[in-house]
Amino acid sequence: MMSASQKDFPRVQADALAADLRAAITGEVRFDDGTRALYAVDGSNYRQVPIGVVIPKSIEEVVQTVAIARKHDAPLLPRGGGTSLAGQSCNVAVIIDFSKYLNKITELNATEKYAWVEPGCVLDKLRNRANEHDLTFGPDPSTHEYCNLGGMIGNNSCGVHSVMAGRTVDNVLELDVLTYDGELIKVGPTSDAELEQIIRAGGRGAEIYSRLRALRDRYADLVRQRYPNIPRRVSGYSLDELLPERGFNVARSLVGAEGTCVIILAAKVRLVDWPKKRTTLVLGYKNVYAAADNVPEVCKSRPIGLEGMDDVLIDNMKKKGLHPKSIAMLPEGKGWLLCEFGGETKEESNAKARSLMDQLSRQPDPPNMKLFIDEQETLMVWKARESGLGATSQVPGEPEAWEGWEDAAVAPEKLGEYLRALHRLLAKYGYHCALYGHFGDACVHMRINFDMVTEAGIKNFRAFVEEAADMVVALGGSLSGEHGDGQARGELLVRMFGSELMEAFREFKRIWDPGWKMNPGKKIDANPLDENLRLGATYRPTPVKTYFTFPEDHGHFPETTVRCVGVSKCRKDDGGTMCPSYMVTREEKHSTRGRARLLFEMLRGDPLEGGWKNEYVKEALDLCLACKACKSECPINVDMATYKAEFLAHYYEDRQRPRAAYAMGLISRWAKLVRVAPWLVNLLGRMPGTSHLMKLLGGISQKRCMPAFTSLLFTDWFRRRPFQNISRPKVILWPDTFSNNFNPEIAKAAVEVLEHAGYQVTIPETSLCCGRPLYDFGMLDEARATLKHTLSALRANIAAGTPIIGLEPSCVSVFRDEMVNLLGKENTEAQKLRAQTFLLSEFLIKADYRPPQLKRKAIVHGHCHHKSVLKFDAETELLNRIGLDYQILDSGCCGMAGSFGFEADKYDVSVKIGERALLPAVRNAAADTLIITDGFSCYQQIQGLTGRRALHIAEVLQMAIRSSGNVQTEENSQAYTEARR
Repeated sequence: MMSASQKDFPRVQADALAADLRAAITGEVRFDDGTRALYAVDGSNYRQVPIGVVIPKSIEEVVQTVAIARKHDAPLLPRGGGTSLAGQSCNVAVIIDFSKYLNKITELNATEKYAWVEPGCVLDKLRNRANEHDLTFGPDPSTHEYCNLGGMIGNNSCGVHSVMAGRTVDNVLELDVLTYDGELIKVGPTSDAELEQIIRAGGRGAEIYSRLRALRDRYADLVRQRYPNIPRRVSGYSLDELLPERGFNVARSLVGAEGTCVIILAAKVRLVDWPKKRTTLVLGYKNVYAAADNVPEVCKSRPIGLEGMDDVLIDNMKKKGLHPKSIAMLPEGKGWLLCEFGGETKEESNAKARSLMDQLSRQPDPPNMKLFIDEQETLMVWKARESGLGATSQVPGEPEAWEGWEDAAVAPEKLGEYLRALHRLLAKYGYHCALYGHFGDACVHMRINFDMVTEAGIKNFRAFVEEAADMVVALGGSLSGEHGDGQARGELLVRMFGSELMEAFREFKRIWDPGWKMNPGKKIDANPLDENLRLGATYRPTPVKTYFTFPEDHGHFPETTVRCVGVSKCRKDDGGTMCPSYMVTREEKHSTRGRARLLFEMLRGDPLEGGWKNEYVKEALDLCLACKACKSECPINVDMATYKAEFLAHYYEDRQRPRAAYAMGLISRWAKLVRVAPWLVNLLGRMPGTSHLMKLLGGISQKRCMPAFTSLLFTDWFRRRPFQNISRPKVILWPDTFSNNFNPEIAKAAVEVLEHAGYQVTIPETSLCCGRPLYDFGMLDEARATLKHTLSALRANIAAGTPIIGLEPSCVSVFRDEMVNLLGKENTEAQKLRAQTFLLSEFLIKADYRPPQLKRKAIVHGHCHHKSVLKFDAETELLNRIGLDYQILDSGCCGMAGSFGFEADKYDVSVKIGERALLPAVRNAAADTLIITDGFSCYQQIQGLTGRRALHIAEVLQMAIRSSGNVQTEENSQAYTEARR
């Protein structure tokens, strides 16, 4: 099968190009179908399979890559984070990915307030360094955690604080650039004398500057006349920066060129003062139009950030269960402005906010106002605005929404007029959307429910966008306010600038790129906005039968593969949990986004072939730790752990699984066999020869210690003890495989705690398992049978509503997550079991348990499933009630992740993940500091690599009870319960 890129650039020619590249550079040259599929889309509606991908390790290798591409007449596309929303980061070209290696801050001068950065530098890396000096890089788009400076320069990005510091173009001082024909040039502002000197020197650089001067002289008056004088003019080339009054700034003229002219090798950027203290004022209006009308007045108070959102966005958040606490904090209204003020002191920032409140209170119809001074409350209320993309995608009960008209900007005084006109236009076409964005700069974002899969729907999409463009131009606005033109708006630029300036744009590109090889078909003479669509009228994914029911995607697996919209939050370097494998490999294919795209391409079948048996997809999923962090941290709630289990179930149909699958996936069965002589198994697991053989046979790393089986199962211990609290409410303690066979002391502690809380503890009458390890290896037939057996055995307790309390987060998450997905939402018993299954901390908080105090220091690591599926709030509240002096680590994933860290071929990655944050924190903790974590795999990783023993929260509670002398008995249990009532 021949892909589009093969038709446009023959494969034999691509192979020759790749061979020359591999011979010349040490960087990564990837022209395989898997990589090409991986880079076929960005964050937009568009898809074009590249010729290949080069990941250079030095600037010199970039220069060599361009020279070799020129030799083979191959087009080029420089790329950073790949988050562009207008299609400018995908093309039939050789992609140069700067993000993996060329990502450094090479100089930061706090005195003169500038920094030199490589194009792959992540924005927040620069901001964090600058913040150490009370400075920042002003433009900060919502992707600030993971977007690259090179991409920001390419798109002329903005963000919340552009009202304070301007667009990226306003913050670029100099650029080192490389042309397609190999010219290296340092560009910046140029005086008349400097310009004359450059031209007299001769050569390609002189030619460029001479032609740029001629271009400026010819079109200067037209540029002044046709360029909108608004805060967010991003569309078109920045020819206004060549005007004499702008200092003939060649560097800034290239900002927003979207890779169509040159390759940026380094950038000198301006740093601005960052207020030491900030205060947020939220204003509530009767509707978003009233909020927009008030923007010019609010802007007079000089906020450093001014964002807006409407009630549709908030309703969407409620439907998706996003940030309910944040929503509750908003003042009454159906349209809101979030105003941020800065100052040297909190008193100064507060005073600025209160001054605006006084001013607005004198209006005829003042807004509802709420001032946020507390830092935690401020962070919470901003979550509502920051959830814009997540709240407008995959909304339950709503058709899918898409970008395509998400970025226009007008003058702030015309914002209300624009939104009302937009509302009428949406109604005309039967569309609807939520509105949010940078209201202070009058740039509004939205995702509209376009039909992108039928000819009629795409025709309406085009008609709407054309009419919307004319509407914005009539208002003196810009088609793009920060996302750029790309393919989404490139063909519409003539409506905004006219045919004469379009010729000026062509000449500007020809000056830099005579052969039209830099990102062709984007921005200027762009491909039609309804071509190269990621979906489109011809999109017909291969029908597949699945094991999981995928209820959130209408039972349709292809829908799950388009859920990812390329936000790329999974590509962040640190903070949170998602995505642990990307954090240590920095490989696109080991990010959630990369894996989701490969699954999409797998169903599409071009260039990836083989469906469920595709080896490249298998390789990408292999390092997924199934941590489920993406299910909560991804704005679109991609659930890669489930997708991986589904893929592996199909991949291993009619073929043998690896040894580790049988050794660890079937651990509950092996544990039963071990009961014959656990001491013997433990002995063999410790002896050098037999231990080596056992690990080899089980696919386990020789560097791992085998966990020891207990000599007395928890369930056996429990059945031998007398009943407690017989007259009290009954609960079932779930004896998971790990606490039953390896760490019975945890389950014993839980019994003591629950009885102290006044409950009669029971356990299932027969040996049961949730089947958690089966999912890691795609053993979904066995997992389904295991769950059905469990439901049957617990039928009476399910009907009675008896609470089931789990100690292992990964096991509880099966009942709360996978079970209904695997058995179907129509299975009422599964639904009931999900509702009455709790973690120990959840149950105790629900029961309003008040434990004795324990005055100790502790560091706390949250199990991934605990944080992502079950949430950590109850655990935190219980720790507070104990009275511990504790710190919750931002340690992400421990790296063990069930069986993952035990597997021989994953050991190194597992250790790297643990060493990123968790293990150093444990080693640095004082000897008397408690290490708390609730997951079996987490404390195996901690103990195996630090020698410290971690405690389950049940054990910590047990310590508190015993240190208080208040050990539970039948008598004081009743007294405690009565007192609690």
